[in-house]
Amino acid sequence: MSVIDVTDADFGDVVLRSSRPVLVDYWADWCSPCKQLAPILAELADSYGDRMRFVKIDTNRNHVTPNTFGVNGLPTIHIFVGGELVKSFQGSKPKSVLSKEIERHL
Repeated sequence: MSVIDVTDADFGDVVLRSSRPVLVDYWADWCSPCKQLAPILAELADSYGDRMRFVKIDTNRNHVTPNTFGVNGLPTIHIFVGGELVKSFQGSKPKSVLSKEIERHL
């Protein structure tokens, strides 16, 4: 599985109406910690992609969704279950921390 791109236009369909939990990565191309986090999220998508959807949203091009969910810094990771935000992380986190939180919401 891979991390797929979403936009303000399809966020509701892909994330909020998903039948599976969804991990959302809010990122920007100028954000160094975002670039460091990307391969970790790709590994997690490979491990958990059959049970959880992994998406990323470019905050340079999509302003509505980050504002709606109070994203004030990058990277920010949100986990949604049943369309509800259940966990939020700001800043880069190690794979072990993210894995533990993913397991909690599967």
